[in-house]
Amino acid sequence: MIEKELLDALIQNNLELQKKSTEMIDAVSKLTKRISRLLDVFESAAKNIEKGEVEEPLARKLEALLEQNKTIARGLLLLERYVRDKTSTGFQPSFPPKSLPKTEF
Repeated sequence: MIEKELLDALIQNNLELQKKSTEMIDAVSKLTKRISRLLDVFESAAKNIEKGEVEEPLARKLEALLEQNKTIARGLLLLERYVRDKTSTGFQPSFPPKSLPKTEF
């Protein structure tokens, strides 16, 4: 009696495992297709940029994004300097610094 219940439980677990495996394979297949489409978009964009076929609005947005990244990087440098000064000098105020180092990106 116990052996039959154990066998039934093993069969049921095996069926559930097969079902989950099939679902996972399907999900991975869908993910692979989506990644492939995304790569196609990036490749197309890269080819257009190489040819110099970047649309003006896109170029302006990219330039604005670059400037925002520079501003964020400068802010992070200031924050890092502030934290370093506070932790190494016993919390004596030294912020903001007199001059910000020129950082090229």
